[in-house]
Amino acid sequence: MIKDSGIGIPKLDLKHLFEPFHRGSNVGNISGTGLGLPLVKKAVDLQLGEIRVESEEGIGTTCTVILPSKLEE
Repeated sequence: MIKDSGIGIPKLDLKHLFEPFHRGSNVGNISGTGLGLPLVKKAVDLQLGEIRVESEEGIGTTCTVILPSKLEE
């Protein structure tokens, strides 16, 4: 789990969170490519895991990654 106290993600942007190159409408001059979370999502999916994101604009964001303890063979 990673938690920050940054600018948060606007509710309208949450549905696009894992789309490559999509950046929040409130990022202003903050640098970035919009590739970080899509890459994390792909890695988590390959491990049959789950990623959960909770965010409130102006408060911050919490990302939780849940991975299975053992993959079936």
